[in-house]
Amino acid sequence: MSKRKLTARRLAVAMARVCAENRCRDVAVMDLRNLSPVTDFFVVATGTSPRQMRAAAERALEAAAAIGQRPFGVEGLQTMEGDEAARWLLIDYVDVVVHVFAAESRAFYDLELLWGDAPRVNWQRGWRPRPEEPPLPHQP
Repeated sequence: MSKRKLTARRLAVAMARVCAENRCRDVAVMDLRNLSPVTDFFVVATGTSPRQMRAAAERALEAAAAIGQRPFGVEGLQTMEGDEAARWLLIDYVDVVVHVFAAESRAFYDLELLWGDAPRVNWQRGWRPRPEEPPLPHQP
């Protein structure tokens, strides 16, 4: 991030990009500024497994900390092990709330439908995903 003031929108875009770089699917940023007094932006992403969801959330926390942002609250990380793994991770930065869902939970809670009037932010403009690491050579 540059030295420009970090706005809630910039933080939301940064969190969406971190989620996408960590293999989350269907990443969306919803602008709730004119719809909710609770927060300005939701970042919503779908994880592929509890391990991947945890990794994406931890990378988001690290990236935000690197630019001076500390979460108000984090839910779900403590229950990401074993059979009782969380199906929804939440990182609350007050103005930005990051949701990393398991696919079934995202469909069940359907935040995009619930907040259907919220404009979507084009978080991909000017972004290039990191190139995939080349596959390891096959070992006989």
